[in-house]
Amino acid sequence: MKQVIQRQKTGKMSVEEFPIPILKAGFVLVQNAYSLISAGTERTTVQRGQASLVENASKNPALVKQVLRAAQQDGWIVTYKKVRSRLEGIKELGYSSAGIVLESSIDDFRPGDRVACAGGGFASHAQIISVPRNLAVPVPQRVSLDDAAFTTLGAIALQGIRQADVRIGERVAVVGLGLLGLITVQLLKASGCSVIGLDISGANFKLARQLGCDVCVKSNASSKKHVESFSNGFGVDAVILTAATESNEPLELALQFARKRGRVVVVGAVGMNVPRSPFYEKELELRISTSYGPGRYDADYEVKGLDYPFSYVRWTERRNMQAFLDLVASGRVNVKPLVTHTIPIENASSAYDLLLGKSKEKYLAILLSYPEKVIEREQTAMPFQNVLSGPSTSARIGFIGAGNFAQSNLLPSIKDFGGVLADIVNSSPVSTKVVSERFGFQRASSDPASLIESPDSNIIFVASRHDSHADFVVSALRAKKHVFVEKPLALNEHELKEIERAYREVNLKRASLLMVGFNRRFSKLIREMRRILEEINEPTSVLYRVNAGFVSKDHWIQDPVQGGRIVGEVCHFVDTLQFLTGSEPVRVVACSLRSSNTLAVDADNVSIVIDFKNGSVGTILYQANGDVSVDKEYCEVYAGGTVLRMENFRSLSVHRQNKVERKKFDGTKGHREEIKMFLDACTLGGESPIDFPSLRSTTRTTFGILSSLRTASIIELE
Repeated sequence: MKQVIQRQKTGKMSVEEFPIPILKAGFVLVQNAYSLISAGTERTTVQRGQASLVENASKNPALVKQVLRAAQQDGWIVTYKKVRSRLEGIKELGYSSAGIVLESSIDDFRPGDRVACAGGGFASHAQIISVPRNLAVPVPQRVSLDDAAFTTLGAIALQGIRQADVRIGERVAVVGLGLLGLITVQLLKASGCSVIGLDISGANFKLARQLGCDVCVKSNASSKKHVESFSNGFGVDAVILTAATESNEPLELALQFARKRGRVVVVGAVGMNVPRSPFYEKELELRISTSYGPGRYDADYEVKGLDYPFSYVRWTERRNMQAFLDLVASGRVNVKPLVTHTIPIENASSAYDLLLGKSKEKYLAILLSYPEKVIEREQTAMPFQNVLSGPSTSARIGFIGAGNFAQSNLLPSIKDFGGVLADIVNSSPVSTKVVSERFGFQRASSDPASLIESPDSNIIFVASRHDSHADFVVSALRAKKHVFVEKPLALNEHELKEIERAYREVNLKRASLLMVGFNRRFSKLIREMRRILEEINEPTSVLYRVNAGFVSKDHWIQDPVQGGRIVGEVCHFVDTLQFLTGSEPVRVVACSLRSSNTLAVDADNVSIVIDFKNGSVGTILYQANGDVSVDKEYCEVYAGGTVLRMENFRSLSVHRQNKVERKKFDGTKGHREEIKMFLDACTLGGESPIDFPSLRSTTRTTFGILSSLRTASIIELE
């Protein structure tokens, strides 16, 4: 399928071929008929993408600080890889479209239904899109699909009016008579208001009057007199800012236009350096309108499809979308006069030439149109010409889920050690293509099942989100493939038992190896610690402290269905303790902080004590409430008159016989080493670098930690 994208590295706009997205639970698959280019938003996005790194850094000091903090904690090499990965990405454009449902996993829609869709990353400028339930609404029969493509922008305008809280007969000023402003004018007139429109240009004044604007004036120092005349000297009841400018002038003018105790609503992107005196003297209300309405930026609402109760949240973003379509259907809003260009998707670059001023032709609303012919699902798999060259190898890789971590740590090592990258499935068609191009995969697909069953790969890497790991591992094992899965292996006992059953079935004939990405035990520093401890040959006492850093509750890893940070991250340190002690856990007890801070997750600040079979004891202190100036990881081991101190994989101090020996390391955490050992085992024959009982033991220990936190008791591990 075709999609409009912007290359992050070069800023170049293009229309390219991508795999068709696969239908997910709670989503609908829609073939777009039209999508609307949002001139203000997309012009800014494209210009930012075409700016230099220095220009973007100067405009985003907070992002620069974030990079510096990451470098301080993780080191410059790791941070550079992350930044490079983002710079080599592709940006999707578009967030308002309409089309026909092809496939549906929800009761609200059936194939053939006409729908309007919203959301950046969902309602993109693409032939086929995958959209969650709450970002799609049915299109009334009286509304054409080209009109329905305006729905998202209409919902934005409607939410701005709801924030203005206007009443019949009130007088309202709309500052900015572009596309958003002209829709706002019509909605205000439908609400029974008198409207004065202001803009620095008079280009759209005639159209604004045709659409119901009572008065149109230039927005400048003298426009206050026009507003006073329009409002009989009182000032307007509300000012809605729909302009797009970095200037503070629209807001300053709004303070002059509004009556005492009036409302100022910011809908467009304008300067927000708010002067105090006018607000204080007039006792004004300043309100920010959040896009389409309640539910925006809430993953539970937008992605998971959890609606807000109608009785308590009357106007959500989805209900705003439907209300706008109803107004279009009734004829009270007319978007047809706004359309100046309808451009086929193949020629989309010409649309952005208009936006960026490369073409001097005047424009307002630009629609992209799409072919009516349905794309067959057989076209989902996309071959590429960038097949890896180099020495032949029997390691042919199918890769599921390749985010920043996989691109920085796993895939470069696979290429370095001779693995042929055969098939890739990532979270979206765009991200799939990014990874395909960067690392030289032979094919890109949107279907993990077809990748696993493909005869062209014999090793499956799973680096997707945690809730998918177990299913992919079981499927890959039963397909008789070797499997490398990033941690965690499983999220609960049921998943772990299913994996164990599949593993034992295929390994009756030693058909498949199973490996989990517990990389720390493969680092040079941890291996040196283990060598020293083997010479001592006594039970050890280990303290592993992790300054893990705060992760907000809306991050995907905090979602209960993803298992949380103990199952998803603490497993690393359980495995490292197993490796250092040379023994398996037999019991565990854990305590966490009990914080009244609603932003904190108690289990993210936890102290864990593990009793090992050989008499060793391990303590894991995992903290999310620390400071980035402190190294992320620290380990201290006591055994047989010796103390070992590891500091963030950069240094190891060996204290014995009243002497200190210090050794320096490169700070790497064993990712390359684990990949090499696993690929060697797959291609040369041999056992998995970590045996299955150890993988199972680590996973069950994390379940035991959670159980101990729930029951405040010591948990015996089977």
